[in-house]
Amino acid sequence: MNDQATLIFVTVPTMEIGKQIARSLVENRLAACVNIIPTVNSTNTWEGQVHDDEEVLLLIKSRRELFESDLVPAVCKIHPYQVPEIIALPVLMGLPAYLNWIEQVTSGSDNCLEKS
Repeated sequence: MNDQATLIFVTVPTMEIGKQIARSLVENRLAACVNIIPTVNSTNTWEGQVHDDEEVLLLIKSRRELFESDLVPAVCKIHPYQVPEIIALPVLMGLPAYLNWIEQVTSGSDNCLEKS
């Protein structure tokens, strides 16, 4: 089983910024896929005040080894927030062919559909 697959959550203020981040990550092979969920309501405390905002949620499929060194800096380069939400969770299980695809796409393999 592939133990590198990681699901990363990132919230952004607009769909346009979400699409920019998604395209950058996929084009640079830092993510195999990014799902964009158009509207989530976020309630949080920032600078001592409670905020209720509509945001866009990115679900990013990548590999653990890319997270700190490459993916986080790539997101922060585009993201407008001072402290953006960038949270990674390990993928414990999944369809082996899908997990292999994530590995191959983010490793630069030309044969993304090869099954193990």
